[in-house]
Amino acid sequence: MDEKFQVVIKNLLPNQEVTLHSLHQSEDKDFWEAFGHYISDEHGTVTVAKDESLGGTYEGTEQMGLLWSLRPVPGSRPALRLRKMNVLTPMVINISVYNGHLSQGFSQASLLATTVTERWYMAPGVKRVNIKEKGVLGTLFLPPGSGPYPGVLDLWGGGGGLIEYRSALLASHGFASMALEYLSPEKLKMTEVDGTYFEKAYQILQNHPLVQKDKMAVLGLCFGSAITLTMTAYSRVIKPQCCVCISGSHAIPVDKCLFEVFEDIKKLNGKIQVNEDNHLIHRNTILPIPSDPALKVDVGRIKCPLLLVNGTDDQNWATVESAEDMEMMMKKAGNRQLLTVLTYPDAGHLIEPPYTPHFRATNFLLHKMNEKVVMLWGGQTKPHAYAQEDSWKKILAFFREHLYGSSVKAKL
Repeated sequence: MDEKFQVVIKNLLPNQEVTLHSLHQSEDKDFWEAFGHYISDEHGTVTVAKDESLGGTYEGTEQMGLLWSLRPVPGSRPALRLRKMNVLTPMVINISVYNGHLSQGFSQASLLATTVTERWYMAPGVKRVNIKEKGVLGTLFLPPGSGPYPGVLDLWGGGGGLIEYRSALLASHGFASMALEYLSPEKLKMTEVDGTYFEKAYQILQNHPLVQKDKMAVLGLCFGSAITLTMTAYSRVIKPQCCVCISGSHAIPVDKCLFEVFEDIKKLNGKIQVNEDNHLIHRNTILPIPSDPALKVDVGRIKCPLLLVNGTDDQNWATVESAEDMEMMMKKAGNRQLLTVLTYPDAGHLIEPPYTPHFRATNFLLHKMNEKVVMLWGGQTKPHAYAQEDSWKKILAFFREHLYGSSVKAKL
């Protein structure tokens, strides 16, 4: 899924105007599309990797624009988010060529050519293992072969549920990755999910026979980053060799059960803003970053390399301000050398694996209030796509350096 594809159109007329169109039907049965306007060269050929799109959902020379600029077709349900829930099947993309520069009416237009491509999160040989042990729920993805492999505990954010595709992709790159389910009120009581739950999950992964016990990492996004920072700083069990926090903050310590943490978060609701489209903006809820050390994770206690990945247009959490404060805290504590910060201009909150479409605002269930809202995540499509591609390469390199002990490519 994170590899680029090659799209070449041949046997056109010289200097012919064409539209290249991608179409995907999600598992929720919604249709998503992207398209670019091209002009063939003197040989009647369009090569997407080197030719410019003159218009459409993306412009310029963008080899993967047909994926990262996907958007719901006109007339779709509002505020959708495209996510692959069943990683055992591919993401199927129909790619078609139309004469002229079209921007609508694709289903009625006649095709010049069409093909189908499949995008997989699981490489051949990757194994998927359900985890239901000691009250812990999750899915473990194991690379092919006899191992042992470095382990990555994968924590998604406040949307809850079991999200597997990032772990499947990590396993495709040689890491035994466990996607942890921790925020599913219908399965897990929020009063019973606390630090002990995450420690048990870490130990389950660490003790697996195909996992190297002394080569462990934790990866978190959003609320998962708050958990990552809290556990890495304070836990006597969770002692990773490195950790990565995407769009996270230390200003929400997860130092009690989730029910109590979310009760504390509720008290910040007065700072939530609403824009003209009735989208919720949460970034101010943790501003200003507390000066009282008791109100944030003491990142000065962290003893392993830490990578922060943030976007400057994050409208959900004040991640850039959080990173600046963490840097000051770590400098004061003498562990600043462990910190690496990646900050991407005009990227939003949902920094996902490469070529995932950009979602500026989507439907979201507030577990703490059992209310469905539209959350503003932020970001501009093209710079956000760049952030996803660049940060993923650097996250993998970070894991290879600290878990494999070298910059040697770990991909199978």
